[in-house]
Amino acid sequence: MDSATLLARITDYASRPNPYPLYAELREAGPVVPQADGSYLIGTYHHIAALLHDPRMSADPRTRGEATHKPPFLRLDDPEHHRLRTLAMRPFGPPHSPGRVDGMRGDIDRITRELLEPFEAGRQIDIVDDFAYPLPVAVICRLLGVPHEDEPLFRACSDALVAAADVRPGEDTAEQDKAGDQARMEMGGYLLNLAEQRRGKPGDDMLSAFANEPDPALRLTDEELAETAVLLLIAGHETTVNLITNGALTLLRQPEQLDRLRREPELLPRAVEELLRYEPPVHMRERIPHADIDIAGTLVPASASVILVLASGNRDPMRFRDPDLFDPARPDNQHLGFGSGIHACYGGPLARVEAYAALGALLPHLGSARLVEDPPPYRQNAMLRGPRHLPIHL
Repeated sequence: MDSATLLARITDYASRPNPYPLYAELREAGPVVPQADGSYLIGTYHHIAALLHDPRMSADPRTRGEATHKPPFLRLDDPEHHRLRTLAMRPFGPPHSPGRVDGMRGDIDRITRELLEPFEAGRQIDIVDDFAYPLPVAVICRLLGVPHEDEPLFRACSDALVAAADVRPGEDTAEQDKAGDQARMEMGGYLLNLAEQRRGKPGDDMLSAFANEPDPALRLTDEELAETAVLLLIAGHETTVNLITNGALTLLRQPEQLDRLRREPELLPRAVEELLRYEPPVHMRERIPHADIDIAGTLVPASASVILVLASGNRDPMRFRDPDLFDPARPDNQHLGFGSGIHACYGGPLARVEAYAALGALLPHLGSARLVEDPPPYRQNAMLRGPRHLPIHL
């Protein structure tokens, strides 16, 4: 088929259950594959990794003149990206808050146990709604200082923001973009108000830390605090839901590997890394050249949309031996599941802890479980790919 239609075929909902044959076609078509909509697809591991580290490539949509508001640091370039990411990291991880993620382990284990209490033989359970979604939502609420009872307030906003961030070639996205902007404003206002309530009365949460930073030079503006908090709230659960759900689905489809992990639970950390390679929660990222750039002999013009298909790079046989094989003991697994370079996933350490806890606790239940439907129904989003529901019979 015409390689210029690959992005349209990849993002077509019909491809959601299994885009991997299309990724193989992408790698065969060349390191750089121009698309009918004017974008360029990159699907080979070494080219993706190089471009994620290339300062000539921008993450900022304003490079193309599209966005009017300042995006969160995930979509900014250095030096502004470095400044905001550094400030956001202060209450989250080393060197300023080295115990934050480790200090969450007790809460994560407790929430996991509570969610698994209804998992009884003979019942039908939806892994997404009953487990993989409520776990990271409860954790990120606890981390930021959002009252858990307010979670329903931001689920619709989260869905709108994720839909606006999806890759949709050839579609009129004005309506989704408008809904995303509205959701960002509503959620940002809500989180900023919570932070204001903590000013002078801090708790042990991240909104309190942002609101009570004593050094004016290290203080986020109100706009920056709102954008950063929205980003952390969305990124803190959306990708982890996919990681846990894709992990459960992979193990249910491969009972010999499920049995192996039950016999050898010490392999679980490596198995999570393999899941991040084999069925990653994020499938693609966009970059925009600041100027005309030669990529593997193809001249890509300034401001063009360059789609780095991370999930294709993770299955590249030039980098990984037997890449379509799920191997929980795989050595040298430098996957692209959390990206790479300056925009490598901020919350990766927390996502790993949640996945270890979730999948480790699920293992005893999955041994006798069966999928109600395979493939399950998938989320609409092609970039953040994962099942919308995963019903199993225990």
